[in-house]
Amino acid sequence: MDTPDDRRYLPSHEWHRLLDDGTVEVGISAFAVDELTDITYVEASAAAGDRVAANEPFGEIESVKATSELYCGLDGTVTEINPAVIERPETINDDCYGTGWILRLKPDDAEQMSGLLEASAYAK
Repeated sequence: MDTPDDRRYLPSHEWHRLLDDGTVEVGISAFAVDELTDITYVEASAAAGDRVAANEPFGEIESVKATSELYCGLDGTVTEINPAVIERPETINDDCYGTGWILRLKPDDAEQMSGLLEASAYAK
């Protein structure tokens, strides 16, 4: 299973990657994609400018198998919701670690990333 080590993870299978501009990109892992199978719908309850709180849901993802809440592991302000995954949810199936990201945020404290799981711990 592909688990890139340039990001941190939640036990609920969301990944977090710190970008060069200081924002953090959030998506779901390949494990989550495999478990969900065909993703059919993504809903973000947060929008650009909204605040999100660590370990609180910011949306939902639906597949042919299940509906799951989406979580962020950091406190911060949403800068962008990926329109590609809203319009074409299968983008996440195609490229969950790239073009299938779901949310970007400006974290209140990027040090919160250190409290998330490293790839090696998440992969266990």
